[in-house]
Amino acid sequence: MADESHKQKAEIAQTVKKHRKGRKRGWRSSLTHKILLINSFVLMIPVVGLMHLEQYRLSLIASELDALSIQGRAFSLSLGSTAVVASQVGSEKLVPELTRSLMRAMLNDIGVRARIFATSGEMLADSLYLAGVGGPVEVGELPPPGGMGMVDRIILFYEEIINWLPGHDDWPLYREAQHQSAEDYTEVLIALNGEPAGMVRTDTTGRLVLSMAVPVQRYRQVLGALMLSKDAQVVTQAVQDRRRDILAVCGLALGVTVLLSLYLAGIIGRPLRRLANAADFVRYGKGREYEIPDFTHRGDEIGDLSGALRAMTEALWARMDAIEGFAADVSHEIKNPLTSLRSAVETVARVSDPEQQKKLLAIIMDDVQRLDRLISDISDASRLDAELSRAKMEEVDVGKLLEALVEIQRVDKNCPVFETDIKTDEKLCVQGLEGRLGQVLRNLMTNAKTFSPKDGKIRLAARSEDGKVIITVDDDGPGIIPGKFEAIFDRFYTERPEGEKFGTHSGLGLSISKQIIEAHNGAITAENRMDENGDVLGARFIISLPEELR
Repeated sequence: MADESHKQKAEIAQTVKKHRKGRKRGWRSSLTHKILLINSFVLMIPVVGLMHLEQYRLSLIASELDALSIQGRAFSLSLGSTAVVASQVGSEKLVPELTRSLMRAMLNDIGVRARIFATSGEMLADSLYLAGVGGPVEVGELPPPGGMGMVDRIILFYEEIINWLPGHDDWPLYREAQHQSAEDYTEVLIALNGEPAGMVRTDTTGRLVLSMAVPVQRYRQVLGALMLSKDAQVVTQAVQDRRRDILAVCGLALGVTVLLSLYLAGIIGRPLRRLANAADFVRYGKGREYEIPDFTHRGDEIGDLSGALRAMTEALWARMDAIEGFAADVSHEIKNPLTSLRSAVETVARVSDPEQQKKLLAIIMDDVQRLDRLISDISDASRLDAELSRAKMEEVDVGKLLEALVEIQRVDKNCPVFETDIKTDEKLCVQGLEGRLGQVLRNLMTNAKTFSPKDGKIRLAARSEDGKVIITVDDDGPGIIPGKFEAIFDRFYTERPEGEKFGTHSGLGLSISKQIIEAHNGAITAENRMDENGDVLGARFIISLPEELR
């Protein structure tokens, strides 16, 4: 037996494994990918914004232009006092040779290019070219040795994307004519009019070129213009340094985000996989040794899901037990009339007395009728759940329903008197199925007629109480056996009053009534009516249904 049980469990495990084959687990899970993607996307939004650093770059450019302005004013004062010569007519002008000499002395190794323009617009000197034995020599910086790292490539790629966007850095293009003059530079023209001016341009390689032009004056007379220019490598480097810092922090934050996302996906995905696997084992297993894991201690939605799945599984097992019990009860209840029927049929064939045959035939007819009632009630009870789940609830006026049912009963003069106690000025409405609620009330009224004497009274009342409609059915019968107030709602309950013909009732009426009322989110109970001395006056059935508020 142990080997057979082990083999059966192995077969179930293999079936479950095949069923789970398409599911992705761990980091390959779709849930993990979604959590990683969302968290990373949320992280990258502020990072991309921080890396833009436009305001930071503009402030650095402004600082560089201020520095060029200070240097330019200092150099222009020196030019105005030392590189000026007076003509025979008393006019003053800049001497090119002196300006170049002063340029070499003052602008040595400061990384700034100086150009001096006369008032006529002619360029007198350019620090980029130094006169030597072999002619003019251009002075420039070589690019730093070595290739770019991964961070530099990321920054370069980011800058290319930013520069590609429309409206970004619409600086004028820097062009340098072969023969330069003041007309080539707006800031120089402004300086020749006595006002300093700065300009930001970009060359064909995308580098920024900063320039500041200041007037060269002597006793407020403008003798020329000095233009200092430099590339914005310092600005670019500073911005790139900040971007490297941001990328470093972003990398650290991204790493933490990935780890936390994996952890979050784990604490969500692992219990969900366990629940799914357990559900597969319950589905494919043939016993009840498998159960849904209990995660209700988590106190979150997964705990709620676990509790709901466990409750659903228990409800399914309970429903299966109920079906099994129902089948056993049905088998037992049908066997009794069948046994009686078979005995009567076997006997009637051997009896020749007509009177005896007539009695046996009557017994056969009673058994057939009993079987018909049993089969009808069993069919009604078995399809009740499916019908209630499909049916659409409507508003039911309880007062009108009770009045209609009582009017039908009053037609029979041999039955007890029916009385109603319903407030005519109060409309009592519930959401439900009028036909099924009528079936419940008819069952209760039929039971009351069965137990009440012919001169007794059956009272039906309805009232509203605490958001519920309370319906009571009272009779003047012997009451309910103490301790049986719950048992009378069991299937095939057959304890009947003395003198009632056996087999008149199937024992399913109250069970079906309870099933219908509970499907309407209500409750049905039974009790005995007592007088002041504690004597039983009769039975009372109480139905409670949620009231339809208007």
